[in-house]
Amino acid sequence: MSTYDEKIDIAVGEQRIAGTIVTPGTLVPGVLFVHGWGGSQEQYLARAREIAALGCVCLTFDLRGHALTRLQYETVSRASNLCDLLAAYDLLAARRHVDPNQIAVVGSSYGGYLAAILSSMRAVRWLGLRAPALYIDSGWDVPKLQLHREQDLKAYRRSIVPASENRALKACQAFTGDVLLIQSELDTIIPKAVLSSYREACEQARSLTYRCLEGADHGLTRDADQRAYTALLVSWLAEMAFGPKARTALAPSAVAESAARPEGPPETL
Repeated sequence: MSTYDEKIDIAVGEQRIAGTIVTPGTLVPGVLFVHGWGGSQEQYLARAREIAALGCVCLTFDLRGHALTRLQYETVSRASNLCDLLAAYDLLAARRHVDPNQIAVVGSSYGGYLAAILSSMRAVRWLGLRAPALYIDSGWDVPKLQLHREQDLKAYRRSIVPASENRALKACQAFTGDVLLIQSELDTIIPKAVLSSYREACEQARSLTYRCLEGADHGLTRDADQRAYTALLVSWLAEMAFGPKARTALAPSAVAESAARPEGPPETL
């Protein structure tokens, strides 16, 4: 195995001594997680730690309008949040040990919608979408919360949307990597028609894995649904990044997701 040497200085009181850090020279996959509207990176931290244990470099982050920037919740737009995602991707891809040709982007709900669009702007190899949302293209720069007053999103999401008429679906139509698409059986926010629209759009995907979480709602409010999602995601990423043997060698997931919260306020997703 090749190695990488980095010369460093070690502070000892007021003096410095020379040292060398030797690290593996091989590159590893990177995984970027995008939370849903009303959520935060906390919802993906435990999953990121488990996937990092496979041998990946993982990045979670808070979209503007959430967590420490909650004051922007009513003013942030899709355009601004896509800029957040692009900045996070570029940071991950620039990390020394990350292979820029092996990056997975995993998103839930609003985060899945943004992740799909990102795949048309950056080199994404694996795309994991759980209950990805769908929005009308108009009003791209207006506050996201305003969309729910000006657009009939409930009606829009109940019908099959052609890929040519939606930015996220158009990106999926052009995507040639591997896709994981996850539905929640009892989802009242993102109905099955939305999943069908995404599924039909992924016509050029190298592989498409479709799973339905039985008895799960949109926010995965039951602990069992949180664990099922984690196990499914870890298993899929292990196989995609390291091959079928890595998947079969996985022990049952030990990560407890009981502290995870629903994706966000149902009326604003």
